[in-house]
Amino acid sequence: MSDVLAVADHRRGELRDVSFEIVRAGRELAADLGGDLHLAVIAGDTEAFADRLSLAGVDAIHVVDDGVEFNHDLYAGATAALFEELSPTAVLMPNSVNGLDYAPAVANRLDLPLVADAVGLAYDGGLEATREMYGSKVETAVGVSEEPFAVTVRGGEWAAVEETADVPVEAFDYEFDESASGARVQGFEEVGAGDVDIADAEFLVSIGRGIEEEENLELIEELAEVTGATLSSSRPIVDNGWLPKNRQVGQSGKQVTPDVYLAIGISGAVQHVAGMKGAETIIAINTDPNAPIFDIADYGIVGDLFDVVPELIEQFS
Repeated sequence: MSDVLAVADHRRGELRDVSFEIVRAGRELAADLGGDLHLAVIAGDTEAFADRLSLAGVDAIHVVDDGVEFNHDLYAGATAALFEELSPTAVLMPNSVNGLDYAPAVANRLDLPLVADAVGLAYDGGLEATREMYGSKVETAVGVSEEPFAVTVRGGEWAAVEETADVPVEAFDYEFDESASGARVQGFEEVGAGDVDIADAEFLVSIGRGIEEEENLELIEELAEVTGATLSSSRPIVDNGWLPKNRQVGQSGKQVTPDVYLAIGISGAVQHVAGMKGAETIIAINTDPNAPIFDIADYGIVGDLFDVVPELIEQFS
């Protein structure tokens, strides 16, 4: 009864980063509870997924080998059935598009309190979940005294677990009646789909209001090309129509966790920071030494981007 059940997330045959992060969140919570961490893998290539998710801190992997892609009824039913089988204290689900689809249904079926979009979890006789509000300007602590409970965890808030381990994999026999399901996957279309997915990029060159004019995009594109980076931006650039929506980083855009995030002419508004603070190394270029982006940057250059960027292009060329 002190165990934690976490559910992995995948899309189009690929495990999402949150699958590795939810292992960390689940392991830490299970340690607080004094129980084991069980990981559920539902649909898709479960054998390959289970192999990749055999990670340190996972005590058991349960696979539901049914279906290829996400299906609401399959995920809600299998997660609820596995929960009833294991009787854990907590079930963690990703705060992703998929997770937000079925997590409320799971909580409703099991009559569990649900905390959504948690960025921190602690347990000391009761759950204390940290959430962000008002555009990440305010952190709130949500106390949950009732047990068991359900939580969706935000991606990019916990470090991904990479250390592998020999984790037992068990097939969970869940009978999914697809003919009785009211949900059908008719196809896959990513909103704002374009030539790249910035969420998967390892090196992002990101631009903000500081580039001043659309014509100056060419300079940044040249920097991205010589450094092998992917171009992204803050919201004003997208609102101006200078880059498509799928390039936007931030609370109303995409959450990214690259190895390197080079912020050029970006002030560091909380809405933007919410989407990129998980970057391993943050470098900022801004003329304003008091710009908030410098509060989270690992390296900073106080200077005019129109002087600095050409120098960088020359160096990397």
